[in-house]
Amino acid sequence: MTTTRTRRGAVRRSLTLLAGCTALVVAVTSAPASAAGARDVLPPRDGWASADGGTTGGAGADRAHTYTVTTWGQLRAALADDPGAPRVIKVKGTLNATAAGCAAFEADGYDFDRYLADYDPAVWGRDTPVSGAQEDLRAASAARQGAAIKAYVPADTTIVGVGRNAGITGGSLQIQGVDNVVVRDLTLESPLDCFPQWDPTDGATGAWNSEYDSMVVHGSTHVWVDHNTFTDGAHPDSSLPSYYGEIYQQHDGELDVVRGADLVTASWNVFADHDKTLMIGNSDSAGATDRGKLRVTLHHNVFRDIVERAPRVRFGQVDAYNNHYIVPAGGYQYSFGIGQESRLVAQKNAFTLPDGVSAAKILKKWKEAPVTADANYVNGRRVDLIAVHNAELPEETLASGAGWTPSLRTRVDDPRKLPGLLAHQAGAGKRR
Repeated sequence: MTTTRTRRGAVRRSLTLLAGCTALVVAVTSAPASAAGARDVLPPRDGWASADGGTTGGAGADRAHTYTVTTWGQLRAALADDPGAPRVIKVKGTLNATAAGCAAFEADGYDFDRYLADYDPAVWGRDTPVSGAQEDLRAASAARQGAAIKAYVPADTTIVGVGRNAGITGGSLQIQGVDNVVVRDLTLESPLDCFPQWDPTDGATGAWNSEYDSMVVHGSTHVWVDHNTFTDGAHPDSSLPSYYGEIYQQHDGELDVVRGADLVTASWNVFADHDKTLMIGNSDSAGATDRGKLRVTLHHNVFRDIVERAPRVRFGQVDAYNNHYIVPAGGYQYSFGIGQESRLVAQKNAFTLPDGVSAAKILKKWKEAPVTADANYVNGRRVDLIAVHNAELPEETLASGAGWTPSLRTRVDDPRKLPGLLAHQAGAGKRR
């Protein structure tokens, strides 16, 4: 554990803030934010984010730093206003970060048809990464999009959806290098990368690679992500075209916890209709940054029609309990990815598997690392996931026993009750 703090944002310190509010195109609320639960704090012992001082977000914000936003521009303005002040930002309606469309980000001279012609494997080959004028213009276009759709969340901040249909489309919340953030009650539709890069050297046949996650926790601590819905929305992978025989992948992750991030609790969320969903630790070579960190709790989440990474773990001590995994009938790869020096505990989860999908696929071994997986239920029956995996996939035998016992848990439900319980209580707008 890190050193226990005696102060947590504005909840445990006196406020010495200016009485006047910096001019913004943002409506400052006149009603107490607590009416929408905006000042809620993470309960004690509720996962890793409750350790070492807990997580309160912007609960200590004064009226001048309590905002209601209805546009993407207003959200970014509220996040940037008065650096250092605790804040509560209430999101009303759906904020569209890409309302102007992809054409608004194109660099002069970029031509996708020209790009396809220049880097066609029949012309370029498959042995060399792409380079040249069109690749440079693609990269410049991508940089424009990135600058427009990323919103950087400061320390001591709560972002909460209020009313119906509160959420963000096409934006990426960047929680980077800060402490004490709460994000709740938002529907987050995955950003659609307008300018994926073709990499002919990726795999045997090449691949299109995209940027932008709905939310990234990067080098940050004490982050609570609660009652949100992560989805591909109007642009599922099934709607994306193919070029060079490969899907034109315009999605990256839904939630990534990377680069030394620590003390994170993700609870009562829905992760839906996605491929590479939730990554904890982004590189096998990041031990110097990640070793001893990436402590994450996942509980009471729904993973519906997810192909893989729910989560994939490197280095971290991850506690995944009381989640419901609804596995798609086609394309499923795995749920729990066991990666470099990971210490995953997966207990009392429920899995709904379709006919023809074996429980052996739930676990995926990427690197040698021990895992605890017990008291999990598959289609209503208790199943030893490690035993089933090792029996059917002896070439990637997993070692049992992660070497630690989670203690930061509050409510623990019977896994057989999770499908009904979470259907009614997980996701945006379903807090009770």
